[in-house]
Amino acid sequence: MRFRRRDVMAGAAALAVTASLPRAAAAAATGPFVSKRPPRAQRRFVSPVVEAEIARVKAKIADPELAWLFENCYPNTLDTTVKVGTVDGKPDAFVITGDIEALWLRDSSAQMQTYVHLAPKDAALRRVFTGLIARQARCILIDPYANAFMEDPTATSNLGARTDQTDMKPGVAERKWEIDSLCYPMRLAHGYWTATRDKTPFDDLWAKAMRRAVATFREQQRQDGKGPYHFQRLNVSPTETLMFEGYGAPTRKVGLIHSMFRPSDDACLYPFLIPSNLFAVSALRMLATVQREARGDRAGATDSEALATEVEAALRAHGRMPDGQGGEVWAYEVDGFGNAIFMDDANVPSLSGLPLLGAADRNDPLFRRTAALAWSNRNPYFFAGTAAQGIGGPHIGLDMIWPMSIVTHAMNSDDDAVIRQCLSWLKATHGGTGFMHESFHKDDPSKFTRHWFAWANGLFGELILDLERRKPALLAARY
Repeated sequence: MRFRRRDVMAGAAALAVTASLPRAAAAAATGPFVSKRPPRAQRRFVSPVVEAEIARVKAKIADPELAWLFENCYPNTLDTTVKVGTVDGKPDAFVITGDIEALWLRDSSAQMQTYVHLAPKDAALRRVFTGLIARQARCILIDPYANAFMEDPTATSNLGARTDQTDMKPGVAERKWEIDSLCYPMRLAHGYWTATRDKTPFDDLWAKAMRRAVATFREQQRQDGKGPYHFQRLNVSPTETLMFEGYGAPTRKVGLIHSMFRPSDDACLYPFLIPSNLFAVSALRMLATVQREARGDRAGATDSEALATEVEAALRAHGRMPDGQGGEVWAYEVDGFGNAIFMDDANVPSLSGLPLLGAADRNDPLFRRTAALAWSNRNPYFFAGTAAQGIGGPHIGLDMIWPMSIVTHAMNSDDDAVIRQCLSWLKATHGGTGFMHESFHKDDPSKFTRHWFAWANGLFGELILDLERRKPALLAARY
């Protein structure tokens, strides 16, 4: 059995396969491109500025199918995954991933990030951001080691995680420790502050959560012992559990932060996950900016920056490896003893996705070498088939390409031919549904996982916005 992203816990089948396209979807692929959005009255949240952005950008896309994909995908988070309300009289927003009724700190942040530039123009949209930032703060204070949370903070997990051997708490949906789970809320806070200069979300609750997050990073440097986190899941794939009583593989303590799981929610082989440590450096510096500018918290900012500098030095000393061609690249994982693996996983932070997070300059020679090697047969999870080329990962299995890897590849490139090819692949591999998926088979895009995956939809929308800014002529072409 092959396990797909989180669906083992959600009780779904191991691999969602559409053996034949629904008649309506097949017709849409060749005939009029009818919107796949919910009727306006059924949308979770409607923003006039987002609707105006859709209309503005769609008018510049000459290819009708790409325009249709953008119109379907870009608003998918607001249309289908956001639940707004209040807690203690203040805004609250609970943002699910799509087909799983839980909030992932990573996914919810990434899903909303694509709208942050529009927040200054819409007070209601700002309330959604304020609500999500507050919700994430409350989640972190429940348990900074958890990656996913329930809407009801007193509820037990509705996923299979109830039987995990770890310190499960009420309100936690899953407790896989992943560095990026704390990095993404820092990045979202910085994006919102930079765009709006609105201090509203950055109250004492948020400040307490961020202190807890920074303390957790320090705790997981494990300079003073193993720390409190341990995790085991019984009788499942080895990618779902940790060795040595749930503390993971041995490491030499060199200043890097341990991450027991990858952004795919798969267990790390070596606990120093380099793309996530690089993300931590950039996220901590983003956090410091908000602490200093929005709250006047110089002590907090200094602490965040000091940890970023410490991890950055450890990355320079221990995070690189030979590329086999006489140069160096970033490793994917290391153990501090000198052992390293090279691969890449489509889930961001990935080695390929570092510039999307501000964790690398996409023109930096070290990053360029790393990304080129990841997009090659040197990466065991790079797949080339008749439908497309791209990167997958262990979570779904061999030969399954993740559309977000193709999006990332396009956003990293200045080469028109490369970007055109990526757009062609994305257009040809949505399986007739009008949406991006978690993954699709390299030779048969009608075989895909997760029909409703808002992160991937939002990232596709972000690609189109990126091209509208820097490569508008490519949107004026047909594919």
